[in-house]
Amino acid sequence: MADLVIENTTYNKRRGITSLVFGACAPILSGIGGAPAAHAGEVTTGESFVETFDNLSTKRWYISDGWSNGDHQNCTWSKNQVRAADGVLRLTFQKQKYKDRDYVCAEIQTNQRFGYGTYEVRMKAAAGSGLNTGFFSYIGPVHKQPHDEIDFEVLGKNPAKVQINQFVNGKEVGDQKLVDVPGGADQDFHDYAFVWEKDRIRWFVDGQLVGEATDPAKLPSHPSKIYVSLWSSDKLKSWMGTLADFDGPVTAEIDRIAFTALGDACQFSESVACLQD
Repeated sequence: MADLVIENTTYNKRRGITSLVFGACAPILSGIGGAPAAHAGEVTTGESFVETFDNLSTKRWYISDGWSNGDHQNCTWSKNQVRAADGVLRLTFQKQKYKDRDYVCAEIQTNQRFGYGTYEVRMKAAAGSGLNTGFFSYIGPVHKQPHDEIDFEVLGKNPAKVQINQFVNGKEVGDQKLVDVPGGADQDFHDYAFVWEKDRIRWFVDGQLVGEATDPAKLPSHPSKIYVSLWSSDKLKSWMGTLADFDGPVTAEIDRIAFTALGDACQFSESVACLQD
């Protein structure tokens, strides 16, 4: 358990937070640091949308490129590892020298921030020890805001499960929970959703409620950006496993990302928003 606490402190650093394990982290090292920061005091939040990836609009999405999130991440974000075609977004990880790392990995993030509502992704995660396929909301110091975050993370060492958790003001306040993914997160597309409200968060896998948080002290409150990523580590071994020796590229596929603001009508029949009271 102690190892997990240390490694999760390091993991905070991948969002641009100072870590006592590896030292201070400048914003440029953050996966958010390369994106254009919003102006201080900005409160406008994004509207409901459904993204089906017929293309990758730069109006909605920013592609992370040319940096890493800290010493624990052994890959460099590369725009060349991001492809949208035939209605599927593909995020690729592979062994390839870029900047000071021997691997390249992939991430996109929204340009806008989003508030309370239903956040959804339909994706097929990557398998392989040392890999992490994530779908999450995040805001932090690089945006001149406290670090708030809500996560789904598939650890490639065991893609039969997905981890759910949340951060408030830079601290992981929820209990990490591993949830079964029927048939395996890497074997087929599955639907992951969290409903973020002022007084609770609910996590769903394939439309089934799998987790809930209601403690007011453990609920994020700042509008956040939406991210999906595939990355690797050779240092967070007790959490992510020892990095496998990959023969070729490994890919995570995303079929759809959607946000439905509270009070808006659900936007597609499979949406968890259609089930809300």
